Amino acid sequence: MQNRPSRRSFLIAGGLTALGATRAFGANDTLRIGVIGAGGRMEDLLTAADKVGNYQIVAVSDVYGPRLDAIRKRSNSSNASTHTNYQEVLRQDIDAVFIASPDHWNVRMAVDALSAGKDVYLEKPVTHTLEEGEALVKAVRSNQRILQCGMQQRSWSHFRDAVDLIQGGSLGRIPQVRTYWWQNYNSGRAQKPVDTQALDWKQWLGGAPAQSFSEEKFYRWRWFWNFGGGAMTDLLTHWIDVVHWAMKADEPRQVQMLGDKYIFDQWECPDTVQVALRYPGFDVVYEGMMASSIDDGGLEFRGTEATLKINRSGFGVYHEGAGSRENPVVRAESFRDGTIDHMQNFFDCVKSRREPNAPVETGVAAARAGHIANLAYKRSGQITWPLKA
Repeated sequence: MQNRPSRRSFLIAGGLTALGATRAFGANDTLRIGVIGAGGRMEDLLTAADKVGNYQIVAVSDVYGPRLDAIRKRSNSSNASTHTNYQEVLRQDIDAVFIASPDHWNVRMAVDALSAGKDVYLEKPVTHTLEEGEALVKAVRSNQRILQCGMQQRSWSHFRDAVDLIQGGSLGRIPQVRTYWWQNYNSGRAQKPVDTQALDWKQWLGGAPAQSFSEEKFYRWRWFWNFGGGAMTDLLTHWIDVVHWAMKADEPRQVQMLGDKYIFDQWECPDTVQVALRYPGFDVVYEGMMASSIDDGGLEFRGTEATLKINRSGFGVYHEGAGSRENPVVRAESFRDGTIDHMQNFFDCVKSRREPNAPVETGVAAARAGHIANLAYKRSGQITWPLKA
């Protein structure tokens, strides 16, 4: 493989722009971190951060007591203060916050953190509605802060190599990209019963309509419209971001979505979906369901000269012609979780004030594609974008 260029084409025009810093860092300085939303994904982020470098958890916020206790047990957070109100974390002497809350809280928490002068690692999808995107971008740019969107493929080495090949013309013209992600929510281990006495359910709801506590909503909030957006904002978001990056186009013009609840009647979002998104010059298709996981997830860039198939384990390039279907002419494998390098990039950018690998605009665009698809689903399966007045 050829060496990757040191500056990537997806960064904002003008290159890596220096942003305002609140204090200077040395190579061995400890980053002081606030944690907002201490569930399972936050544990993953902290595990990645443990492999990256020198940081200390100063304050933790969650509305569920056992999750606060779990974070306090980590070796670098024994002296961390704990809070049910995330605003109290923002008043601490910290450099940055990690946010891994349900989607409906993301923009509100991030905007407050940015306004308080904190840099932010924000899990995807970065928005819960189409309208929130503009407010998030404005908050990042007007406050001159670092915000890394949780689109870790942007820092994953083999994804970066694959994008180089695609943008270098190795596949020829690419009229179609196929994406897919199958998961099985029936095969996971049972969740622990929620101790409702240790949960501030009203605060968990936030700006969502008042409703009775539901353990299904608490654990599987992604599949209820008040809190998430189903597969389109959970899974498609990752893959469509790779498409936007590789194809240099980030807004679909037409979307069709076929979806239904065949397995999980208790959810609001469909558990089985097929989606087609038309961009200028190429189409993207997505399919998946939530009760079968044999093939997991991935993408296929179908070009006139070759096809590139990629997932989180690696990629292969298959040239057109006899004998190439089973044996790729180029293969790359990955043995390291891209979240680690993505967190490293965030830490580096907090110190250098350089633009991160996944700046706010990329996260907003990826979430927007999922929101448009959900809008099509709610409008009899088809939509043209932007909407006509």
